[in-house]
Amino acid sequence: MRVVVAGCAGRMGGEVCRLIAEQTDMELVGGIEAKGHKAVGSKLGSGAVGTDLSAMIANADVVADFSNVEATVANCRLAAASGKAFISGVTGLSAVQMKELHDCARQIPVVYAPSFSVGVSVLCKLVAEAASRLGPDYDVEVIETHHRMKKDAPSGTAARLVDILKASTGRTGVVYGRQGAVGEKPKDEIGVSSIRTGSVVGEHTVVFGCTGERLELTHKAESRAAFATGVLAAVRFALGRAPGFYTIEDVLASPR
Repeated sequence: MRVVVAGCAGRMGGEVCRLIAEQTDMELVGGIEAKGHKAVGSKLGSGAVGTDLSAMIANADVVADFSNVEATVANCRLAAASGKAFISGVTGLSAVQMKELHDCARQIPVVYAPSFSVGVSVLCKLVAEAASRLGPDYDVEVIETHHRMKKDAPSGTAARLVDILKASTGRTGVVYGRQGAVGEKPKDEIGVSSIRTGSVVGEHTVVFGCTGERLELTHKAESRAAFATGVLAAVRFALGRAPGFYTIEDVLASPR
């Protein structure tokens, strides 16, 4: 499986490249970075780091994209035009940008996930079950913590957890942080808090509380390998797959 990685010198992209290079069934054929990046021109796998995906996509079977919001849609369009599978974990995409990925999925397999962690996938299932079992008497809060360099807030995983809580509880109100005399918390409100500090890879906690007790479900990523291994599973899943928009749940549910 020949893979090119966009955003290859970033935190996540770099870890994905490292793990691909260790696989016996994958070949890292190069990477993409922004013009002017110090990694451009350096050797990567059997290829090099370049700035133009169109110049090396013919040598790849799969594009793994961990670039940025501005580049992801353009990279997905190019993959669709070239008939290559596309995988992305870039967060902070707008509804319009997500629609672009769905449109491309009519031509190629697109695997998109705000987190490729198996543990996060399990957390999401536990949150849905807890929300449905605990009922309307429990307050709900989502707390996420990431490194100080993360550009979007809340995280893509936190946004996904909020969507799960909305679907499981029927609550519609969401408040991001609080300040001032906010008054008593409304029954239908889901609170979201984002913390940015140091080099934290990623932590997500969903808190269910009522008078007399509190239930907390937490996932802590201790290294980016927790996410990158899920990306490798997605690469194997996507190769030869029919066009469509797939999630990490689809990947994990397939025979491995």
